Order: sequence, then structure tokens, then C-alpha cells
Amino acid sequence: MKTNTKKSDSSDQKRTARRNPKASKETLIRATLDTIAEIGITDTTVSKIIQKAELSRGMIHLHFGGKDQLLVAAVHSTSIEYYQEVDRRVAMAGNNPADIVMAVIEADLSETLLNERSVRIWHAFRGVARTNPEIARYSSTRDRRLRDMIRGAFDTLAEGGDPDEARVLARDATSGTLALLEGMWVDFMSNTDDFSRPVAVSIVCRFLAGLFPSHFENRRQPETP
Repeated sequence: MKTNTKKSDSSDQKRTARRNPKASKETLIRATLDTIAEIGITDTTVSKIIQKAELSRGMIHLHFGGKDQLLVAAVHSTSIEYYQEVDRRVAMAGNNPADIVMAVIEADLSETLLNERSVRIWHAFRGVARTNPEIARYSSTRDRRLRDMIRGAFDTLAEGGDPDEARVLARDATSGTLALLEGMWVDFMSNTDDFSRPVAVSIVCRFLAGLFPSHFENRRQPETP
């Protein structure tokens, strides 16, 4: 699963945070993400977080128990924001399985989710996920919720033929789509200025059109010179 973040809290929100425990937690999480986006996760220290949050060091221990638990809460918050956008678009797609798949693809590649800030945070968390299972739970592309969402749609699209072949087809469509989306995030991070969202969507649709031509062939963007 990918991560998403919004802009930093305002000074008014920080002042409110000093009097409100919930606001304090949200401010610390946002400050953590801000700092990670700016300097990476390795250099994100407690001192830098509290400086950005304008809160005392003790607030981290009071609300989270320590920096490690704060990092887990921060990556969890990005997961929540990611699925808020995905779920919003999927709800608008209705019951058509191809439309559901397209809603996930277009949400994942939208500016709301895929932007310079979010991709830095995603990359930072992915870098430590291998040695931190709690962070990996919320930063992995193989997140069960996302996989199940599109696998269910592909299972429906694959119905009607040999059951074993249908399962393989749905499995391959799921794994291929997730791999392509992750690749698009890496490409955006490496080539932000040249990245084209319509082309990225079209590439994923080209792959899916090879598996389900009647459902995705007409969803590709027209070729550009």
C-alpha cells in the first residue's frame, strides 16, 4: 500500500494542540511526516519533530510511548488517508468490476495521492519496512486490503471460463497491476518533471487490455507523437 499526506498544520492548530490531547497527537504525527518528507527517516529525530510541532518532548512519550511508536502511528495515518481517497473513488464507480479497477488505478496515480511529498514519505517508510514489521504492515504494496479490493474485481471479470484458468488470470492481473502502480510511484520519484499521469494510466490499461480486452481496450489514452 502507498502513503498519502496533506499539508502541514497551521500555527493555530499547533496552539490548539497544546490544550487538546487529540490535537497534540495529530500535530506530532503531521510534524513527523513533514520532517521525514524534508530530510528522510534516518535524520528524523525526536528533537526535530518537537521543534516542528512546537510541543514538548514529553508529549511524544505521553501520547505514543516513544519515537518508534510515533513512526508507526505516522505511517498508519498515511494509510488511512490513502484509503479515504481510494474508497471515495471506488464508491463512485458503482458495481461494475472494470470501473472499480479503474477507480483504484486513477486514485493511486492522482495528484491527491501521488505527489512529491507523499512519494518521499512512502519511499522513506519502504526503506525501513524490511526490518520493521509494524511499518511494513502499512507501507507494503502487497497490503491485503488493496489486493483483495482489486482481486475481487478481477475474479468477477474472469468468470465464465475454466475455473482454474480464471483464478490464474485474476491472480496475474492483480499482481501485475500492483507491480505497475508501484513502478509508477518509483518513476514519479525519479522523473517528476517528465511524469505524465494520463500516460501512466494508459500503460496500466494497456497491460490489462491484454488480459481483458473487452473491458480495458477502450480505456487507454490515445497515442501522442
